[in-house]
Amino acid sequence: MASPSSLLHWTRRMIEIRKQNPAFGLGTYTELPSSNPAVLAFLREFEDDLVLCVHNFARFSQPTELDLREFAGRHPVELFGGVRFPAIGELPYLLTLGGHGFYWFRLTRVASRIGRRA
Repeated sequence: MASPSSLLHWTRRMIEIRKQNPAFGLGTYTELPSSNPAVLAFLREFEDDLVLCVHNFARFSQPTELDLREFAGRHPVELFGGVRFPAIGELPYLLTLGGHGFYWFRLTRVASRIGRRA
């Protein structure tokens, strides 16, 4: 319990993230084509909650390109650290994942001029 990097704390954080994103439990599941067969990508969507999950099943780092054009203008925001990735555009979205790594992103709309989410 004293170690912030323990499996217990990691599991608690995973449960917290799942509770904050109803798309994980209630949302639709849509698999996305990946340019790399070792990488699984899918969307979970429920009402306004849109989560992109990308998982590397290989033990070595793997690149992938995802066709996310229908979400052009949105920013992937990583769910664990809140890091905002570059906006999605018309070109394939390139990601590199570490061995057995994964990303969970909330796809957020670009902020409007008055600072609120559109």
